[in-house]
Amino acid sequence: LIRGALVRDGFTATIHGDGESALAAITRDRPAVVVLDVGLPGLPGTEVCRRMRAAGDWTPVLFVTARDEEVDRVLGLELGADDYVTKPFSPRELVARVRAVLRRGGSVATEAAITVGELVLDPATRRASAGGAGVDLTTTEFELLAFLMRRPGRVFTREELLTQVWGYPAGTPTRTVDVHVAQVRSKIGTAARLRTVRGVGYAVEPA
Repeated sequence: LIRGALVRDGFTATIHGDGESALAAITRDRPAVVVLDVGLPGLPGTEVCRRMRAAGDWTPVLFVTARDEEVDRVLGLELGADDYVTKPFSPRELVARVRAVLRRGGSVATEAAITVGELVLDPATRRASAGGAGVDLTTTEFELLAFLMRRPGRVFTREELLTQVWGYPAGTPTRTVDVHVAQVRSKIGTAARLRTVRGVGYAVEPA
């Protein structure tokens, strides 16, 4: 069903029925995006994602999960996933999420480097550094930081970030923003300050 929806929308999609073959195919075929079921036989989807990131592979990952518990969704994002959809979902929603992830990966390719404090993002190369040291960011983490860093000091609400960075419709109930902010903070350290304004949202400013 998922493959059919993607193919009808113009994508080339291949299916792999277990974690080991999926991981081998990702390494071999270098796809533009990976739609990864959490409940894969053999290696679960979370472990496939963990091994990808550990090997330095930051291909965008969108998790598909039947699990409703928030802890499972948060774990996927902490492992480096860019987004997730929870079953049941419509094929149209999944395709829209895939397109949104791909847009985030290529939306600022010609922009000059952005600097706030000791944090530098280079959209042309998709590289980030904090205090002179390289930082590995997922596509979504990169786009979230870039969006905030273009307007240093300005506070954006969670809803603004969901619509502007994720492309979600207004009012989408999700903790995605909070989890990604926590992950970004752990990666950039003290190079810049990712400030929380309680009850409002987030801003980036020099440390």
